[in-house]
Amino acid sequence: MSLKIIIVGAGEVGFHIARRLAAENKEVVVIDRSPQALKRIVEYADVQVVEGPGSCPSTLRAAGIHETDILLAVTDSDETNFIACTIANALNPNITKLSRIRNEEYIEFHENILNIGKVINPEEEVIKTILQFMDVPGAVDISQFAGGRIKLIGVRVGDGPLVGRKLMYIRQAVGGFGLLVAAIIRGEQLTIPSGGDEIRPGDLVYFVCDDEHVYEAMALFGRRSHQVKNVLVVGGGNIGLRLARELEGTALRVRLLDRDADRCQYLAQELDRTVVLEGDGTDQDLLLEENVGGMDMVVSLTGHEETNVLISMLAKSMGAKSVITRINKFAYLPLVRTIGIEHTVSPRLSAVNSILRYMRRGKVLTTASIRGEEAEAMEAVAQENSEVVGKSLKDLKLPKGALVLSIQRGEDVIFPTGDAVILPQDRFIILSTRKTIEKVEKALTVKLEHF
Repeated sequence: MSLKIIIVGAGEVGFHIARRLAAENKEVVVIDRSPQALKRIVEYADVQVVEGPGSCPSTLRAAGIHETDILLAVTDSDETNFIACTIANALNPNITKLSRIRNEEYIEFHENILNIGKVINPEEEVIKTILQFMDVPGAVDISQFAGGRIKLIGVRVGDGPLVGRKLMYIRQAVGGFGLLVAAIIRGEQLTIPSGGDEIRPGDLVYFVCDDEHVYEAMALFGRRSHQVKNVLVVGGGNIGLRLARELEGTALRVRLLDRDADRCQYLAQELDRTVVLEGDGTDQDLLLEENVGGMDMVVSLTGHEETNVLISMLAKSMGAKSVITRINKFAYLPLVRTIGIEHTVSPRLSAVNSILRYMRRGKVLTTASIRGEEAEAMEAVAQENSEVVGKSLKDLKLPKGALVLSIQRGEDVIFPTGDAVILPQDRFIILSTRKTIEKVEKALTVKLEHF
C-alpha cells in the first residue's frame, strides 16, 4: 500500500521532495498559497495540489488529512510549519508529522506540546556536514552510518595504487582492512560497479570502510588529507555564528569575517576565542592581508551564492588548501562542480536529505544521498521474519543498480562478498540508484517490518 504524504510548502524544499517522492510512485499532495509555485510542481511531478494556507483546517481537509500517513511542513516560516502540525495533529492524531524549523527557541517544544515526530533543522545539518569535511578535508562527500563507525566517502581519484586496477583485485591490494567500492562517477555517469570495472584517474569514487581506516583508504586512491588548523569563515549570519561556536570547542584557529559593522560587534560579544573581522570577503587586498593563502580551509557562508562562489574561487587561486561553499539554489549545485568547487553545503538540500529518511519503509535507520539525487544509501535492520535472513547476497536477487555495502553484526563490521549471509538483527547498508530505489524500497517493505 502506497504512502500518502501531504507537503505544506511548494518552495525549493517542497518542490524537490515532491518530485522525488512522486518519482517513487508515492501519493503526494502539495499545499501552497501561490498558484505559480503549484503550477511549477504540476509541470515537473505527478502530484495533487491544493491552493490555500497549509495552517488552515479547511485546506488540510481538502488535501485529505484524515487519510494521510505523513505531513511534511516545509515552508520558509517556522510559525506556519508549527501551526500546520498543530492543526494536523488535532484532525488526525495518528499522522506522522515532520517540520522544518530553524529557530532553536521553538525546537524544545516540538515533542511535548506539538507532538511533532521530527524537527528538521537544516542549519544544524549544514554544520554537521562542514565539521565532517574538516575532519576529512580530502573527501568530496562524506556520510556516516552505524553511529559513525562506518563511513561512505566520495573521493576524486589521483595517482594511487588502486588506479588502473579492476575491482575484483582490490581486496589483495588493500591488505589489512575492509574496503568496498560502492559507486563510480565518470563524467556525469554514475555506475554501481561490478568486479570487472576499473578505477581511472579523475573518477569520483565512493567507497565504504570503517572509521579507523579512512585516511589509509583515501591514500590508496591517491588522496591524502591535510590537517586543518587555520580556518577562515566568511559570513557571520546564523550558520556562520553557529559554526564558530562549534569550532571554539576545538584547537582550531578561527577567523570570522563579515561586512556589517553592527553584526561584527554582536559576533564579537557572542564569541570568545574567534577573531572577528569586518570586511568584504571578495576584497582581494583584504584576503591577502589576512593571509588567505595560508588557510587550511575557507568556508563561504553568506546568504548569496554568487558571492560565496566568488570568495571560494579567489581563496583557491590565492593558495587556500580547501574551500567549502554554501549554495542555496539546487540548480547551482551541478554548475559549481564544473568550475572546480566540489565541497558545497546547502541548507535546503540538507533538509531534503534529512526528510527522505522518514519516507522509507522497512526498518530504515539512516539514509544518505549520493551526488544530489543520483543514488541513495540506506541503513536497515534485518528482522527475524525477513526473507533476507539466511540467504547469501548473491541469492537475494536485488535489482540491478543495488548493492549491499556492509553488514554490522554486534561489534563486527563485514564488507561482504557474494557469499556473505545476513542474520537476524544485522544492520546492513544498501545502495540503490535513483532508477531502482522504488524496487529496493518495495523489497524492504515486504521483507522488513514497517518502522
